[in-house]
Amino acid sequence: MVRVPLTPADRERGERLGRLLRDARGDRSLVEVAAAAGISAETLRKIETGRIPTPAFFTVSALAAALDLSLDTLASAARPEAATVASTAAT
Repeated sequence: MVRVPLTPADRERGERLGRLLRDARGDRSLVEVAAAAGISAETLRKIETGRIPTPAFFTVSALAAALDLSLDTLASAARPEAATVASTAAT
């Protein structure tokens, strides 16, 4: 199976998701949150840094539960138009 290269928009969405997850994690350790979500700390680190910009739904769902975030909140951050809204609000 050949993966289609990520677009700049895909990468930017992944970075927004990572920022949201880092902010929600707060002062909890990466290892603690990863364990609560049932994923490896390395996977969480890659998601938070945008190196995995399109994590699997079940991974995102587990992270949402571990961080007490709604899936709606995560979906809003990952919408393509979220970047447009954020850049418009900054001007």
